[in-house]
Amino acid sequence: MRKTLFIGAALACGTVLAAAASTGSGAGPGQVLEGKRLFQLDTFGGNGRTCQTCHSEATGTVSPQDAQQRFAKDPSDPLFLHDGSDDGLGHGTSRMRTDATILMTIQMADNVHLVDDPSARTVVLRRGIPTTLNTPALDPVLMLDGRQPSLERQATAAIDQHAHGTIPAVDKLQAIAAFQKTNAFFSSPALRRFALEQGEAPGLPEGTTASEKRGRRFFEDVPPDPGAGFRPGLCAHCHSGPLLNQTNQFATLFIGAPIPAGQRFISVGVSEFNEAHNAVREFVFTRVNQPDVHWFSPDPGRALITGISPENDPTLEHTNAFKISALRGIRRTAPYFHDNSAKTLEDVAAHYALFFSVVTNGGIVLSAQEQADIVAYMKLLD
Repeated sequence: MRKTLFIGAALACGTVLAAAASTGSGAGPGQVLEGKRLFQLDTFGGNGRTCQTCHSEATGTVSPQDAQQRFAKDPSDPLFLHDGSDDGLGHGTSRMRTDATILMTIQMADNVHLVDDPSARTVVLRRGIPTTLNTPALDPVLMLDGRQPSLERQATAAIDQHAHGTIPAVDKLQAIAAFQKTNAFFSSPALRRFALEQGEAPGLPEGTTASEKRGRRFFEDVPPDPGAGFRPGLCAHCHSGPLLNQTNQFATLFIGAPIPAGQRFISVGVSEFNEAHNAVREFVFTRVNQPDVHWFSPDPGRALITGISPENDPTLEHTNAFKISALRGIRRTAPYFHDNSAKTLEDVAAHYALFFSVVTNGGIVLSAQEQADIVAYMKLLD
């Protein structure tokens, strides 16, 4: 028995060491192994949560199905503590089991205030858990609103605010970051090679079925084509680049706003439609030598961090705007949008059908078949 356990441990160790060697991050095997232990097992003396409590190995996040299974196995799972509970005080699990959102406490910019609580400097919002799939090694923009500048700072905030633990030393935080850049956190070998700067960014797959091939045209970097109903490149305006998570050079032409290529935040109507039925509150943006702006929203997104109001947002990257989701590996990371209001990729396609119809005043109406084609193609994107 001891020999079997030793061999199993050695094989697991070898896997992590091989992963460490392949990251190209400069992290040594010992640092990566320590990062794995901290990520998967350490509660940092807090409420029982580990990093992996909210960032599963399979998806990098938590879905309602995950939460339901964990509740059935153990109703006292740390996932349902604190901000994972209905009231934020450890009572009730329905929100997590239905939507898999947590109660995020967000520090508001100095010029942003709540009408119903003028002295408050933070606001509690229901948000999904960002996936760690591909992000640590390939995406420097962290969190749905971009408020964290590094993996170390992200881990610090999570340990403090969500695990209620003691912040570890800098070398421990660096070890966690190093582990998150190993093989298990990539959705494909091609992306791993790209992260190592040993290969080109993966291109768009051609597709095999007729539906996949039709879906591909929505993701091609091509100029807007009114003659084709704007279908070619429709999704690529905001889903371009290696991870398909940034605007392309044609976004300005299509959207009619000065949106530069490579922009990482934009609103696609999720807060406006508010399918999650979250409470709408009145936010006030004070401006220098300009009138205050009152904005009603369930979640103003990046504007809470930057303090930029709707009237001062020509590129649409602040008001109700969130980080553009990466599409590589998207089939694994449900649910979707900042409020987890889309439980499936089919829900995502239906949202965009509504969004395009509204913002174009009925000029672009995606059929049920076109929505299915978009979904079929997104499922190819690893």
